[in-house]
Amino acid sequence: MFAPLARAAGVVAALTVVTAACGAAPSTQQTTQASQGGVNAATATSAADFGGLDKLVEAAKKEGNLHVIALPPDWANYGEIIEKFQAKYGIKIESETPDAASADEINAVKTRKGQDRAPDVLDLGQSFAISGAQEGLFAPYKVQAFDKIPEGQKEATGLWVNDYGGYVSIGCDAKQIKTCPTSFADLLKPEYKGQVAMNGNPTKSGSAFAGVYAAAIANGGSFDDIQPGIEFFKKLKAAGNYNPVETTPATIEKGETKISIDWDYNNAAYAPQMTAKGIDWKVNVPSDGAYFQMYAQAINKDAPHPAAARLWQEYLYSPEGQNLYLKGFARPVLLPAMTTDGTVDQALADKLPAVDGTPTFPTTEQVDAAKAKLAAGWDAAISG
Repeated sequence: MFAPLARAAGVVAALTVVTAACGAAPSTQQTTQASQGGVNAATATSAADFGGLDKLVEAAKKEGNLHVIALPPDWANYGEIIEKFQAKYGIKIESETPDAASADEINAVKTRKGQDRAPDVLDLGQSFAISGAQEGLFAPYKVQAFDKIPEGQKEATGLWVNDYGGYVSIGCDAKQIKTCPTSFADLLKPEYKGQVAMNGNPTKSGSAFAGVYAAAIANGGSFDDIQPGIEFFKKLKAAGNYNPVETTPATIEKGETKISIDWDYNNAAYAPQMTAKGIDWKVNVPSDGAYFQMYAQAINKDAPHPAAARLWQEYLYSPEGQNLYLKGFARPVLLPAMTTDGTVDQALADKLPAVDGTPTFPTTEQVDAAKAKLAAGWDAAISG
């Protein structure tokens, strides 16, 4: 997934595989819209439009399915979230290409319009959420908890809403690496030759993009200047330390990615998985480049299951859904509100990786400029 890049400077910090068919499958959307007791689910902007949450649940159950894309089960605890949603509502979730990126999600919305296999909902890097909204791809929808979500973490009409976030971190196999790196500067040391990987290509992957941004900050750059981050990875490649293998739990288990730059919630979630396999996976937020970002939810304007899509949103922003993100070491957007009203699972909150200080955030314009510079310079930086 391409990372969101939380865009407002005042943002609150605490915060099946489906094979592509040759022809387009007929859409069920028109049938769905006509069968919801006179309610057009595709244009509903809140649960109230259905007559309340219970009526929304009824409408979603009649549809019976939800199609999602790019939700790895070990990413922000999406595996359990999907299981709990299906068990709670009896709605089958078809989860396609879990390891896809945000760009793939947007492409699926555009190329599968009118098809049953179009994604109903999207979990996007925020820059993709913003551009997708500008292109008119999403449906406005305000979940019941909308007013509790901080300003700057949502589009005013609900075209997209931030859901969870995390810090760039460095994961390390402490049984294979004598001294785990705790900073970007450490990663250039000769003992890490051929070891430093990322979770994807930064021109497509959010976590990898954030890794370059964090490296920029650690090397004298800023939100206005990602070039030092690109230069850092050029040095990393020249030193022989850069590892082009994209990190997954499988690559960690096989010893192919002994050091990985990734979100802290991914690295933290890998740790107990790897312990069971005899791997001591340690996680550090780099001392010289602390960087926080959030992801955003959006509903496909042409979702084949529009009621189920809206119910999914309600679930994710409920205390149950937000605590499930927290269980996956992700920082849910409603964490401040839940801490205040007592609905947060404090035991889970206490397990979050410790970070000192308060993060700052780039603006949309800064992110767009950074993406453009990265797209123009990344391949040259790591080639050769």
